[in-house]
Amino acid sequence: CFVEDNTDIIMEGALIARDRVGVQDFVLLDSHTSEAAFLNNLRKRYQENLIYTYIGTLLVSVNPYKELDIYTVTQMQLYRGVNFFELPPHLYAIADNAYRVMCSEYNNHFILISGESGAGKTEASKKILQYYAVTCPTTEQLQVVRDRLLLSNPVLEAFGNAKTLRNDNSSRFGKYMDIQFDFKGAPVGGHILSYLIEKSRVVHQNHGERNFHIFYQLLEGGEKDLLCWLGLERNPQKYAYLIQGRCAKVFSINDKNDWKIVRKAFSIIDFTEKDLEVWKSKVHPVDGNLLLPILRAVFVSLQLLGVHLSILQEALTHRKIEARSEEVLSPLNVDLAFYARDAVAKAIYGRTFTWLVNKINGSLANKDSTRKTVIGLLDIYGFEVLDTNSFEQFCINYCNEKLQQLLIEMTLKAEQEEYEMEGIEWEPIPYFNNKIICDLVEQKHKGIISILDEECLRPGEATDLSFLEKLEEKVGDHAHFVTRKLADQKTRKSIDWVDFRLLHYAGEVTYCAVGECDRGAALEVLCNSKNGIIRDCFLLSELDSRRRPETVATQFKNSLMSLIEILMSKEPSYIRCIKPNENKEPGMFDDCLIRHQVKYLGLMEHLRVRRAGFAYRRKYEHFLQRYKSLCPATWPHWHGPAAEGVERLIKHIGYKPEEYKLGRTKIFIRFPKTLFATEDAFEIRKHIMTLAAIKLEACWRGVLARKEAKKRTWAVEIIRKFIKGFINRKKPLCPENIEFVRLVQYKYLMKLRDHIPRNVLDKSWLQPPSILEEISEMLQKMCTRNLVRKYCRGLTPERKVQLQQKAVTSAIFRGKKEGYQQSINLPFADTRLSEYMSPYSQYATPVVKYDRNGFKARERLLVLTQSSAYVVEMAKIKQKIDYATLKGNSANPSGAASVAWSVQGGDVILQCEHIFETVTKLCMLANKQNLVKVVKGR
Repeated sequence: CFVEDNTDIIMEGALIARDRVGVQDFVLLDSHTSEAAFLNNLRKRYQENLIYTYIGTLLVSVNPYKELDIYTVTQMQLYRGVNFFELPPHLYAIADNAYRVMCSEYNNHFILISGESGAGKTEASKKILQYYAVTCPTTEQLQVVRDRLLLSNPVLEAFGNAKTLRNDNSSRFGKYMDIQFDFKGAPVGGHILSYLIEKSRVVHQNHGERNFHIFYQLLEGGEKDLLCWLGLERNPQKYAYLIQGRCAKVFSINDKNDWKIVRKAFSIIDFTEKDLEVWKSKVHPVDGNLLLPILRAVFVSLQLLGVHLSILQEALTHRKIEARSEEVLSPLNVDLAFYARDAVAKAIYGRTFTWLVNKINGSLANKDSTRKTVIGLLDIYGFEVLDTNSFEQFCINYCNEKLQQLLIEMTLKAEQEEYEMEGIEWEPIPYFNNKIICDLVEQKHKGIISILDEECLRPGEATDLSFLEKLEEKVGDHAHFVTRKLADQKTRKSIDWVDFRLLHYAGEVTYCAVGECDRGAALEVLCNSKNGIIRDCFLLSELDSRRRPETVATQFKNSLMSLIEILMSKEPSYIRCIKPNENKEPGMFDDCLIRHQVKYLGLMEHLRVRRAGFAYRRKYEHFLQRYKSLCPATWPHWHGPAAEGVERLIKHIGYKPEEYKLGRTKIFIRFPKTLFATEDAFEIRKHIMTLAAIKLEACWRGVLARKEAKKRTWAVEIIRKFIKGFINRKKPLCPENIEFVRLVQYKYLMKLRDHIPRNVLDKSWLQPPSILEEISEMLQKMCTRNLVRKYCRGLTPERKVQLQQKAVTSAIFRGKKEGYQQSINLPFADTRLSEYMSPYSQYATPVVKYDRNGFKARERLLVLTQSSAYVVEMAKIKQKIDYATLKGNSANPSGAASVAWSVQGGDVILQCEHIFETVTKLCMLANKQNLVKVVKGR
């Protein structure tokens, strides 16, 4: 499909694809109140493998039950930093939008993922975590945090997920994870909250279901020594409570490989040394990590489950049951003993799971106290109606009631805020407010949970029937509550004597009251356990506390209220997951099943609220950019304000006043047909423009082709000319070689420009071609002369005198006397004795004079004037030597600092420290440089 501009994609490719793939936003449905139209649109998209559809900013996801190539790194980068509606609906668009708004506005967000078991909630949360791991900025240090966030999933899945009839990897607990980001947008930590793990699965599974994954993973993948140390056998058939569902082996699950992943995850998640202690025994040599004490605690419950009836009967005499050195007090009869055993196993597993979540939180915690923003991921169980709905299912459905209430309230609030911000009058939208059902469950002193608390904690014996009677007494007149006793004759047949029925927003659900009055068991035994983790989970302070203990229902209600407060403080995003069929078959679309899910997920309610009278809203700039070609005044460019351009555009198109409203920054279109008519007009216009563009393109291609042919002809001529020039390059300049020679000269000179010597001492020179050797030699001489001239002009008078003296020294001593090379860099002084300087003296230095008789050494001063040299002792002249009488000057080639002067009347032998300096100055003053000789011998 044609796409005019990436910033204006509203449908897959274009809106004209709606007949084949439906609309990508349910808000654009003409019959937005029709459930049939909703399902038809969902079916069209599902059949084209388009599993994601928007309702405004809410994402509806249908499980495809097959691998789709839409989760690659390329896809992640495609959605990164892109406006929400620029690309087709996707999980990554939801994740990226939450991340970008969080980074730009510095506020917290949450993404609520809901749906029934098997709809793809867990996979959706994984994909979002992976998206943040790949696209967020990170460092080597932050990589550890990222790995821990990702690897916390397989650990929680092992201990909290199980195979059910609906899903092979069903989350049997609710999970809320906060991902913490620093001011740069990098993930720096996290925190996990868990809700209502399905403890009853530990002791009972339906046919076709399994216990929690961790049991089967350990038995299948655990090392032989480890199983021996734990007192276990590899065969799950040995444990009756692992095979109740008769499917210990599942084709789609690789328990052995999953065990390796869990082991790896525990090695990366950080724990303290205290956590590694193992139940009052030495650390197992095979596996000394945190898995050991956890597995000890977990398998205490497993072994309790395996206690045989005969052992129970024998234990009645001793009033205790033993399993791996753990003791459970036995009641007086077998039935209650079984009940106590199961209660202890469930309690151990439930609290061990909570302990594990807390330890994972410790490894994810960020110790930095700087302000952080968070994105929360809420993977929560969906509303379900089972054949037998237990207390846990009651809590799950109550949770969904609260979340549905939150969704509607926050959506209504967001819609009202947008209308107010845009200056458009808000039209009240009728919707089902499920607050009446929430109050029925949670209201203080009157709600079902409060009644259950009173019944469980009152003195005397509480039974399921007494609880049911209390419900009938206190809430029997409620419109959404009914029991067999309260029901009419027609309804009574479908309700058992121990059941009660609630009329939820999603439909009627019948709950079984059996087992709801559970008081707990064997707390004292567990508080004194030999297992350190079990002792941490069951504190002795619980026994001493005089406070009224909370029931499980109240604990869940309080934690749910806390969760609602957390969510209310954040900006929301929603993902609703739908299961297309019960058989997990790709391509199969079960209308009845999906209609039921659409109802209890509240999608039609959300659509009615989101529609709010207007099917489409778009910023003026984006609307104008897409449809500007429909109006001559706005095409090809509109130079005024975008709002005025849109107003001019829609008047030209012919919008009626009742079809639209103009806000402060957006245009609101009431009916989808108005938008579709605009899109169709745009497609026709685009088709005409495309034909014109094709014709224009053909003409332009012809121009380009002729231009290209002309260029190729010119290139052939030039190449032929230069080949001829190369062949004749050594001949004198002629028409055949002149252009080639000029090119060679030009190339050489341009290259030489970057390789010219920068100082006199640099003797390098670029090697010239043979035809330029003479010119190169001339250029080198010119360059050298220029460098010398430049150097000489830069000399100061003092430096010039120094160099002149050094030149004389070089002429006299270079290659003749030792020490000359070292003296080159030492500047000559004007005098070595400044106090003897006068207008007549030119240089003075201390010397040692040797007498001609006996060579006795005497310290003297040598003073040079313009015409004579004087050997002085103190202020007394001992000897005067006229330069005219100087016949020779001899020096030893060795390092001796001595000199002999031949004068009339005999030689003068002097020893001088600065011999090069002294002889040079003497020769220059006497103008007798040629008289100096460096002689061998003494």
